[in-house]
Amino acid sequence: MYTPVSSRAASAYRQVGVQSFVDNATPHMLIKMLFDGLMQSLNAARGAMQRGEIDEKGRHLGKAVRIIEEGLKGGLNPEQGGDIAANLRALYDYCVKRLTLANLRNDITLVEEVVELITPVAQSWEQIGAGNQGGGA
Repeated sequence: MYTPVSSRAASAYRQVGVQSFVDNATPHMLIKMLFDGLMQSLNAARGAMQRGEIDEKGRHLGKAVRIIEEGLKGGLNPEQGGDIAANLRALYDYCVKRLTLANLRNDITLVEEVVELITPVAQSWEQIGAGNQGGGA
């Protein structure tokens, strides 16, 4: 299929913009981006489940699991994080199990459970960032 040059150029420009943003992001901003991406994937998976789009559901849940495993869980530092890191690792492991089960059973309530578990962690992470920027709560 032919893609117009202007469309390819716009796509390349977006990729460069995203890469520049990632390259210049602080570690805190990168984790926030992971949480944002995770929530987008979970919401997209819920929508796909509601519409009966099995392939899309699997793709979005797979992306969510990768974000948790490779990004959030992979970024934990047990030496510095102590009990908090251990508790987050256990939470992330539980979420991965629930998302895997949600995919196998096509059960939207399991995805919603993960959203409810991750949302307070993501919000807390965002508040930590706001407090460290000197701008207030």
